[in-house]
Amino acid sequence: MKLSDEQLVKESLKDKNKFAILVERYEQKLLRYIKRITGHYNNQAEDILQETFIKIYRNLNKFDQSLKFSSWAYRITHNESINHIRKEKETIPIETDDTETENLINILGSETDIQEETATKELATQIRKAIKKLPKKYQDVLILYYLEDKDYQEISDILKKPKATIGTLLSRAKLKLKKFAIITNNSHERHK
Repeated sequence: MKLSDEQLVKESLKDKNKFAILVERYEQKLLRYIKRITGHYNNQAEDILQETFIKIYRNLNKFDQSLKFSSWAYRITHNESINHIRKEKETIPIETDDTETENLINILGSETDIQEETATKELATQIRKAIKKLPKKYQDVLILYYLEDKDYQEISDILKKPKATIGTLLSRAKLKLKKFAIITNNSHERHK
């Protein structure tokens, strides 16, 4: 019988070897998330991941059972990534592969008709540029919702913002992306 994450947390408090199962379940997901919010695709991302798991393990006894473990783990990962970025005093680039960009295009396109306005490849470039120009608060919700498949409640738990705020941030982020795509498209039309 497969134990839930929350059961594994309880078991890990008694037997530290059980923590390895949690690490195995979340290692790739959290590493991908770190890469997305820091833009690091090298050993730095793995270093952040290692620090994250150390922090998770040290704080297992503080885990709030009313939350999902995944939300709690993502929250710690988010904080560790932001701390790393602050230490480096760098801007926060968002890197997405073509599949992720295409998924975001399809989602946004179905809701905003952006896809009809430009060719998909050009749109992918525009969306990447637009996301990088968005304020951090919009980048965070876009990554968590569209790329990490988190629901409003999970994003609320991860970012420590009310659920209604998450909805507002997502709506505004999509509008900003659409506006940027239209402006970019119009400027391309003028230069032809």
